[in-house]
Amino acid sequence: MKHTSKFALAAIAVAVAAGLAACGKKEEPKAAEAPAAPAAAAELVVKIGHVGPTSGQIAHLGKDNENGARLAVEEANAKGLMFDGKKLKFELLAEDDAADGKQATQVAQKLMDAKVVGVIGHLNSGTTIPASAIYNTAGVVQISPSATNPKYTQQGFKGAFRMVANDIAQGTAIGNYAVKGIGGKKIAIIDDKTAYGVGLADETEKAVKAAGGAIVIREALANEKEQDFKGVLTKVKAKNPDVIMFGGMDAQAGPMLKQMKALGIKAKFISGDGAQSAELIKLGGDAAEGAYATTAGLPKEKMPQGPAFYDKFKAKFNADVQVYAPFVYDATNALIAAVVKVGPDPAKIIDAVKATSMDGVTGKIAFDDKGDIKDGAVTVFQVKGGKWDTVQIVGGPAEAAAPAAAAPAPAAAPAMEAKKP
Repeated sequence: MKHTSKFALAAIAVAVAAGLAACGKKEEPKAAEAPAAPAAAAELVVKIGHVGPTSGQIAHLGKDNENGARLAVEEANAKGLMFDGKKLKFELLAEDDAADGKQATQVAQKLMDAKVVGVIGHLNSGTTIPASAIYNTAGVVQISPSATNPKYTQQGFKGAFRMVANDIAQGTAIGNYAVKGIGGKKIAIIDDKTAYGVGLADETEKAVKAAGGAIVIREALANEKEQDFKGVLTKVKAKNPDVIMFGGMDAQAGPMLKQMKALGIKAKFISGDGAQSAELIKLGGDAAEGAYATTAGLPKEKMPQGPAFYDKFKAKFNADVQVYAPFVYDATNALIAAVVKVGPDPAKIIDAVKATSMDGVTGKIAFDDKGDIKDGAVTVFQVKGGKWDTVQIVGGPAEAAAPAAAAPAPAAAPAMEAKKP
């Protein structure tokens, strides 16, 4: 009996163990049927880089750009875009180049190490051009929303694209308007020694001479951070110019206007897109009234989706658009559209961006063989009543090429045509 009991107990123990094991096996299919695992596996993360000066004197412009990119990325993620059966999740990797060429190359390499599929930026020509060599070597697309120096797209880099008209177009518009619009015969030129400022000044000088004006003096600041312009302005005043053209950014243009007024300089002032911002009016105060500046693009009211975008931007960030946010937004959407079309392969993305043909906030987005935007417009503005008013639109789509009815150019100003980039 004892032996029988031992064998019986052993048999019972084996049976119980087998039953428990069997119960465990029955639970496994339930765990495998949970929906979380396949959903996670179906997501494709795509990294996009953005670079601009978010520190330093023009940080307001860099943040404006970054916000334009963030808005486009957030909207894309909300749409649930797909590629090859997988949901795309875009991540924005934002870097600060402080408007410094050396820092620009450092953050460019950082983005390459992070394996971004494309870069939106940089803002300045002096940062865009050196960084472009790194992106080109890596075979990654770069779309600058605002760099206007012609050299950027003249290097033969397959992946380099520009969202705005270059300085050949913008400098031509400035030079022509200084002579034919404002009526200046004697023009003084000052630049900030950067790739942007010098390039814009060079093209303006050519256009002034071609239009029949004379360059009575050309001066350069010590650097793009200088704030005391009395020495340079005293030399300029001695030449009694009708118009002073400044190749540089708003952080210097605003204080320069104040110092011009303090020195009793009566010459009209005109600058480029780096100065055409609300910040110039803030920095220049009363001295900014009457100043002119151009932007390489259409004014808000002429952009196909301009007013709606400006309202949406203000609602999202509680800040007004400075200058370039609409162009950054369109550039980011062009890159996103390329990813949706061909996936996250950088080489295929370059080809897809090159073939872009889309309607954006700023107008029709398409690039020429060099990577320049097609039909790039230039707009001339003037500060009136403490805000920028549209004076004249040069180039761009035919329907936008006429001067704005609300703020016509002076009667003496003949029609102008910008050179194609």
